[in-house]
Amino acid sequence: MRRLLNAGRFRPARAALLLASACALLIAACGDRVYFEHDLGRKAGDARAELPQRIISLSPSITEVLYGVGAFDRVVAVTDYDEFPPEVARLPKVGGWSNTNLEQIASLRPDLVVMTESQSPLIKDKLDALGVRTLTVPSYTVVDALDSITLIGAATGQDEQAQKLLAETRARLDEVRARTRVLKRPRVLCVVDRVPGTLRGLYTATEGSFIAELIEIAGGDSIAPPAKTGFGQINKEAIATLDPEIIIDMAMGAKATNLAEDPKEVWAELGQVRAVREGRVHAMHDASVIHPSQFVADAALKFAELIHPEVFAVAKK
Repeated sequence: MRRLLNAGRFRPARAALLLASACALLIAACGDRVYFEHDLGRKAGDARAELPQRIISLSPSITEVLYGVGAFDRVVAVTDYDEFPPEVARLPKVGGWSNTNLEQIASLRPDLVVMTESQSPLIKDKLDALGVRTLTVPSYTVVDALDSITLIGAATGQDEQAQKLLAETRARLDEVRARTRVLKRPRVLCVVDRVPGTLRGLYTATEGSFIAELIEIAGGDSIAPPAKTGFGQINKEAIATLDPEIIIDMAMGAKATNLAEDPKEVWAELGQVRAVREGRVHAMHDASVIHPSQFVADAALKFAELIHPEVFAVAKK
């Protein structure tokens, strides 16, 4: 997960970048949240503007949306952490969330660079200075993920495909929400980062993050303490006090570093916690779950299968 967090809009394992993310959130919150007209100089859907033919994506979630709306064939570069679609393996890489290679971006002559809202304070002015046209999309909440589909579709001239993808994604989220609405809501803690093989450096998805929202849609009660950025640090003592019924462990550092670990053994030291005691600690190694794209619908279903297997396991057969 540590590698994957580098690819997105947060990297909670490093204090400096966590602070940068918090600052980005505050800057975005204070702005007018106009992404399309300000960045591209035209209103969404205005066919008079020239459509981009050389697009660079600065986030895996953006690449996923570009693929979903049918504009991936115009993508000329992505981040170091993109994995979907498989064709990204053949594209040039322009760095990560905090080390974007401006020289390489300029050399690729893009006519559109798409970034997330939290990246914008760090990179947009530099791209503006290079004369590169940009689009900033929101990425904090489920609504933001849906809005990004509309914005990217409009920016690439794929409005019809974007609206279709948006409708499909909303319908799938609504289906999960409807099936969990009357179910008992177990207390869920979602761990997004920790030191591989240990319970040190723990970070959780908190209120305000799309991951916490997806847990709620999936029929759980996200119980992590609030944090300004939507992702906050927590210690073992606090977890013991919270006593979650389910722990979703999305920390993929062990996978990324080829360090073998057994999550059950890692969490065994908190045997007094109900989730550990009852065997409801679930390791999740699916990168798409942390991306605010159309895959939020897949993530909601995967969470529901973990939180309510009595309902969703039957449907999966």
